[in-house]
Amino acid sequence: MADISDDESKPHLIFSYGTLKRGFHNHKLTKELIDQDDAVFIGPYVTLHTHPLVCGPHGLPYLINLPGLGHRIRGELYAVSTRGLARFDELECTSIGHYERLPVQLTVSADRDDVVPVEAEAYFAHRSFGEAMWERNGKEGLSEFTENEAKRYVKRQDRPHQGRNILEDVRHFVNGE
Repeated sequence: MADISDDESKPHLIFSYGTLKRGFHNHKLTKELIDQDDAVFIGPYVTLHTHPLVCGPHGLPYLINLPGLGHRIRGELYAVSTRGLARFDELECTSIGHYERLPVQLTVSADRDDVVPVEAEAYFAHRSFGEAMWERNGKEGLSEFTENEAKRYVKRQDRPHQGRNILEDVRHFVNGE
């Protein structure tokens, strides 16, 4: 990433907790951004505070903005260019209210609280359905999206109801349909 002094060149710190992580389905986008010098892997991190992490329709992971509930979430931290961030936003459908990018505090270790927190952003379930997603999952959450949860992931092209958008799938999921 170019070292220019304007805000466009300043990297964005993005916490990945789901399919964008190494070894998961959407990491191909992360890898493409790394190869294009639009992202850099910083390392494994964990949220400073607890948050719910659940799986929704098609096995998609959702971090929910209800701090104080759930677990400290393990994931990966990336420095991403503005161009790379736009690609992540597109994948996460932020423009239609599927996920929203919000601040999150991270540390390098769940075992140490004396480490200075890192300010980053993560993709949270949109506020319009986040709490309902938590309730639909019985207020039971994960501390990490693992290979076990990833087995439930359904690729976009393989999802039923191809005419529906993801928000309709979320609505059906939270309503138990």
